[in-house]
Amino acid sequence: MLLGLASILLFVFNGRIAGISGIMGKALSGERRFADLAFLSGLLAGPYLYAAVFGRFPAVTVVTPWPLIIIAGLLVGFGTRMGSGCTSGHGIMGLARFSRRSIAATATFLISGICAATIVGVLS
Repeated sequence: MLLGLASILLFVFNGRIAGISGIMGKALSGERRFADLAFLSGLLAGPYLYAAVFGRFPAVTVVTPWPLIIIAGLLVGFGTRMGSGCTSGHGIMGLARFSRRSIAATATFLISGICAATIVGVLS
């Protein structure tokens, strides 16, 4: 709910959408704006703020090998550039604006996720 509220406020007051891939792409391309850097800094600082408030990080067990995680992350980044946005941009902001491209992208995300989960479930 807070992500949706923050996205709406960003759009209403700044006329911009809160798509993570777009913000990250601009930051990496050299088009650095204070608001984008503050947003990305908040994303990076969030887990440490959580640990400071609650005294520890949430318990998470990672069983996937790190090289596979890195490859998966790179593929996700590549896919967001090909798809003109990520799930946050399309799913939160695009759907709220009734963007046809975002409706198609979000439907594709959901169908792909269902197919992947089904395949992994069958193979496990």
